[in-house]
Amino acid sequence: MKRFLTVFLFSFFSMLSSFGQDSKSFDKVIDEGFANATGWFVNGVFSKFTINDYGVQWIVIWLALGGVVSTLVFKFINISGIKTALRTVKGKYTSPDAPGQITHFQALATAVSGTVGLGNIAGVAIGIALGGPGVAFWLFLAGFLGMATKFAECTLGVKYRKFDLDGTVRGGGMYYLKEGLKERGLAPLGVILSFLFAIFCILASFGGGNIFQVNQVTAQLINITGGEGSFFSSNQWVFGLVLAVLTGLVILGGIKGIAKVTSSLVPVMCIVYVVSALIVIFMNLGEVPRAISTIMSEAFQPRAAIAGGVLGAIFWGIKRSTFSNEAGIGSAPIAHSAVKTDKPASEGLVALLEPFLDTVVVCSMTSLVLVIGMEFDGNTSNYTLNGQEFILGQDTGFGLGIQMTSLAFETVHSSFKYILFICVALFAFSTLLTWSYYGLQAWQYLFGKNKIVGIIYKVLFCLMIVVGSSASMGAAVDFSDASLFAMAVPNLIGVYLMIPIVKRELADYMKHTKEIDGK
Repeated sequence: MKRFLTVFLFSFFSMLSSFGQDSKSFDKVIDEGFANATGWFVNGVFSKFTINDYGVQWIVIWLALGGVVSTLVFKFINISGIKTALRTVKGKYTSPDAPGQITHFQALATAVSGTVGLGNIAGVAIGIALGGPGVAFWLFLAGFLGMATKFAECTLGVKYRKFDLDGTVRGGGMYYLKEGLKERGLAPLGVILSFLFAIFCILASFGGGNIFQVNQVTAQLINITGGEGSFFSSNQWVFGLVLAVLTGLVILGGIKGIAKVTSSLVPVMCIVYVVSALIVIFMNLGEVPRAISTIMSEAFQPRAAIAGGVLGAIFWGIKRSTFSNEAGIGSAPIAHSAVKTDKPASEGLVALLEPFLDTVVVCSMTSLVLVIGMEFDGNTSNYTLNGQEFILGQDTGFGLGIQMTSLAFETVHSSFKYILFICVALFAFSTLLTWSYYGLQAWQYLFGKNKIVGIIYKVLFCLMIVVGSSASMGAAVDFSDASLFAMAVPNLIGVYLMIPIVKRELADYMKHTKEIDGK
């Protein structure tokens, strides 16, 4: 632990000294350098084709297709599988002596901690601000379809996981893409896809699993400490450094340490946030019908200022849903692979609960809170939120997402911004822990497993926390989206080709559950 902190602090302060002692210019240098370094990657992932003068991002079509195909192929398992999934989480169908490191509940908690984060709070607000209230409907639908995709990829994650001599589990897209496609007679393709997946996973651990989370929680910290002119507004990197050290202390413990922390944090943070959202909703119960009506009408006929009209609303909904629940990305199988089970489909069913909790429940509640608080100026795109003016389709800069959500919560009482800060801080911290594990698994897949390799990754991950605290909202969101979505390209190709394997595993597990239920 001392060695880790020494390496981290030396690296950070060496970088800091090279830019001089002016901390505000240091924030600016970090932001500009980050945007310049990642722009080419963002543009590549989000390349477009035109439909009715609207630039459609092909990667969003690819992700939507994954949810539709999985839902149809597995016969709406996102509905039929919920009952069995809940029983599996309780351990009804699993032997305590089954191979693995953590329980079904711990695996679910660890994976949920990686998905339930700032994407549910700030990400939803960003989608609604840029795509209109109708985004909430498409986000809900994409989350529902994503449940089936998550089932398929997490079943494969457990099916092709690896065990080290000490019992440590290794799993995720890089393993099932290589081994599963080899089993299907496509070994060369499996090698290529697993390599690409590992690279994109590392980038995603720095982006969606790190920079975006820190960026938004830093914005809320500035909000509760006085806004512009406060200490943290001109010293954002300081908060990033504190969070980086705290994260570093936990991630040294590996998956068991992370699972222990997240299995305690996740229930608490979800309860606090959901209760807070419910308070806002019930305090404005008379506005709920209007909000739902606005969401439904704007989903199919959004205001003219929204680029792309209904297409724009659909694509913002899919993007924010995918960023939040990560269905089709292939990240969650890394955590689920460590579960104690000898039936791969058991954890696949448990995993489909993630998008349900993450998107269908939490994101929908955030959407409702936001739309309840939005007051439009007639049929224009101008609206106010707790007295502050906004225009649909316009990015107002650093902290847009968390700023909007905070204002919506403050319609009940100004003190809610402090409760929201606690929520986003817990969400961000738990997401950082889980994604550090995801990225480390991919890093070690490429560079080998040893202490030095692990420490190098952990230092880089913690340094990116400092970058995230200083990056602008636009740069943070763009890179975070691009890094996550890039993983879906190799991942979904593999999932499609291994559908017969998933079907076989599901049939085997359902036979097993019927035998247990019949006793």
